[in-house]
Formats: sequence, C-alpha cells, structure tokens
Amino acid sequence: MTTVPDWPRSLRTPPTDPGLLAEAANNPGGSLAAIDGDLVGGDPNGYVPPEAIHGCWIIGPDGVLTGEFAENPDYGTPTDDFTKLAELDHFWQWLPADPATAVRESVAELLTDQVPGAVLEWMKVTHPPKVVTAGRKIPGDEEKIILVRTGLAVPFGLSVMAPDGRRDILWGVFTWAASGLDDPANRKDRLWFDLQMGIERGEKLLAERIYEVEMLGES
Repeated sequence: MTTVPDWPRSLRTPPTDPGLLAEAANNPGGSLAAIDGDLVGGDPNGYVPPEAIHGCWIIGPDGVLTGEFAENPDYGTPTDDFTKLAELDHFWQWLPADPATAVRESVAELLTDQVPGAVLEWMKVTHPPKVVTAGRKIPGDEEKIILVRTGLAVPFGLSVMAPDGRRDILWGVFTWAASGLDDPANRKDRLWFDLQMGIERGEKLLAERIYEVEMLGES
C-alpha cells in the first residue's frame, strides 16, 4: 500500500521483519498494511477485504518506518457488501429474488456443489457489475421492447469455509445468463463461476454467453 490512509494514529514499535523493511524501503512516503492473516485465509497477496486490514505503518520519505501506526476503524469480521450491484439501474424482475439475494444464494449453492458442507462466510461485489440485455420491439410501440435475453457479470471477492475448518479467499467473476424470457415455458438459465478473472474479461464473455445459453440441450 503506497497511499497514506486518513485513520487515527498512534506511536508503536515498528516491525523488524527484513521483508517488511525492504518493502518499506521501496515505498518511501507511503504506508505498509498490517493484514490479519486469519481473515484472508493466510494469503495476504490475494483478495483482501477492507475489514482484514488492521492498520498501516507509516513510511518516512527515507523509506524507513516512522513508528506511526494508522489504525483502521473498520477492522473486524468482514461482512457482505452488494452496494455496487444495488446501484445498478436495471430491470431485475427476471431474477428469482432481489439481486443481492439471488446472486449470494446462487454462489453459495455453486460452492456447496463443489465442496459439500462448504459455507459462504461473506461476499463482496468489488467493482461495478456489467449487464447485457437484448429484446424485440413491440409492434405499434417503438418505445418499448419485450425482453428476450439478459445477463449479469458480477466481480466478487468472498470467503468460504470448508468442513475441515480451512478458509479460502476467492475472487473472480460470477455470471448469470438467461434466454427465452419472452417464453417462460422454454426459458434457459446458466451460471458461470470464473476464478481469478477480471471484470474486463467477464464483460466480453457476457456478451457471448447470453447467446450461448440458448444452445443448452441442443445437439
């Protein structure tokens, strides 16, 4: 972390770990995050939820830790955050529930399908999701369309607890595509769970997947 957060500060004995000191030397004038390893599954190089950052050590202009520690007021157990999804202006009636509930329950089901007994602890939408829709015009009413197909790509970070107590922090893009929305009896849905993929790639795939879903069950 190179920026200096505006958090309450105090003086403490700085760490002496050579690796941390070397990292500080490479970021003069910045800050060095202190991450709670228990909250990130032991991998501070993966997705780190804001609540997992205990605070930041302030680095002087000479690249040396000053002893100042900025304590994160939001440090604690991570919680769900679907704010970026809720902010989307979209027609959500094609989902079985409100967007946050539909996405969370679907992801939880995908995880338990892969690892029976796994528990989704928390999930965060990390960047603005992408939506693609397609429809056909209503004869005689050029201002309205009938929704035929749509899809949603949601970039996420999440924590899943395995039955043996192991915690894994995962990140990627969850995609939901649906077609036949104008013909409920023949509607088709498909979900994708792509790990370590950014939303830029997810958006490109989404444009293809809303048409791929129509091929389900066809030879």
